Amino acid sequence: MSNEAMNSFAGKWALVTGASSGLGLEFAGLLAAQKVNLVLAARRQEPMEKLASDLRSKYGVDVLVEAINLAAPSAASRLKSSLDARSVTIDILVNNAGFGLHGDFLDTPIEQTANMIQLNTTTLTELTYLFGRDMYKRRSGHILLVASLLAFQAVPSYAAYAATKAYVLAFGEALHEELRPHGVVVTSLCPGHTATGFDAAAGATTSAMLRLLTMKPRPVAESGVRALSQGKAMVIPGLTNNMAAFSNRLTPRSTQRATMKRIMDA
Repeated sequence: MSNEAMNSFAGKWALVTGASSGLGLEFAGLLAAQKVNLVLAARRQEPMEKLASDLRSKYGVDVLVEAINLAAPSAASRLKSSLDARSVTIDILVNNAGFGLHGDFLDTPIEQTANMIQLNTTTLTELTYLFGRDMYKRRSGHILLVASLLAFQAVPSYAAYAATKAYVLAFGEALHEELRPHGVVVTSLCPGHTATGFDAAAGATTSAMLRLLTMKPRPVAESGVRALSQGKAMVIPGLTNNMAAFSNRLTPRSTQRATMKRIMDA
């Protein structure tokens, strides 16, 4: 990170959702290294407590742990109320919590799909509203939304998941324009396949092609934090991922669907 980015974030408070694993761990570590105080929010308390302890001792920052099921209705407002009660003002919101479901749509229990939609879109939207409203009033703030490379096209076997990420990307880009004149930066991060344990949670096996395209989580998170500090609307980590997103502008949607089906089934 640049010194300018470090200076701009130092001493502020960041809320990182999905902070118990994967990219959430990386976001927390990168921000703590910039002397940012943290609120870690996810279901599993034990790994967050360990992370909090490590970050406090290594970087000397304040770290609060909020064990909460963000997929539950009204979870966003409960989290906001808890932080308001502690007089914690969030300057940086990292909307990272989310999960995927792999398989044919009709073979997946609708309760699981609805749970995913609640977390990936509804809770993300509510958190953005609740904390973004305060940032708007202060005329200062940063919001990072974790979308996906799958946001750029329909994806057979990830039909509902890819659709949630298409929502996140479109939502984030629109908010970037709405809030920029009011001092609030909204950046959408669109990672490709990343080594985070996503596949295991989604019930998917990784194809040989996807393994070749897999990025490590640290450079993905670095890309997101850097783009946020630079005020960018959107960032796609990795040259190959950028080429894949660009190619979608040049190919018919029917070709995109067929290509994604081959990649996911390979």
